[in-house]
Amino acid sequence: MAKAHAEWEARQKERAEKLARGEAVGPEEPDPTAEPEVGCLGLLKFVLYTLIFVVLAGKFLTGSYLWEMEVPDIRQWIPTDQKLFSEQALLSYDGSVEGRPVYLAIDGDVYDVTAGKATYGPGGSYHMMAGKDAARAYATGCFAQHQTYDIRGLDENELRGLNHWKKFYAESKKYPKVGRVSHPPIDPMSPIPVHCDAKKAKKQSEGQKAVKKAAAAAAAKREEDAHSEL
Repeated sequence: MAKAHAEWEARQKERAEKLARGEAVGPEEPDPTAEPEVGCLGLLKFVLYTLIFVVLAGKFLTGSYLWEMEVPDIRQWIPTDQKLFSEQALLSYDGSVEGRPVYLAIDGDVYDVTAGKATYGPGGSYHMMAGKDAARAYATGCFAQHQTYDIRGLDENELRGLNHWKKFYAESKKYPKVGRVSHPPIDPMSPIPVHCDAKKAKKQSEGQKAVKKAAAAAAAKREEDAHSEL
């Protein structure tokens, strides 16, 4: 192979001399010992060079290698050591224990809000939401009265409000999800939390009375039908 390359170099030198004298020469001969570039390899090199150019151009023009594009928070997709909290355990993460993170829950999902300790920690405007699942308060705005995960009886607007806050925490880069909180089941016959707004509370009460009346009528009808079959 070395001999072939040396012979090719000699022919190249002879060709160059002829060109210098103005003599006619044939097409340039490729090096017979050179490894031919594989098509896929050439394509990969082109893509790599293009990518490097785009990244450097972004840094030069915008000051950002990613052209100021927002990068999704990959923490949302990386499996982590998600914990299952009891209500009592979650309560110990309300910010009152020095050195312990601040957690809150909404509709069962627990988030680490330590980055917003000025807001959720002791003395913060939303400290009452820390260490518990106050999903109903997010929906109704009754922060003092609705410190509960009971979301029965919410109207469409309130459900939209709850979903807004659930989405806010789920998509937040600042407050990562750390687990779930386990709640005891709610007795369906227990009273629904009274709304802090007097008008809504009255409407809620009337609605519950109508539901109970309809349930009682249905029960009486079933009992009557059962007796008639005897």
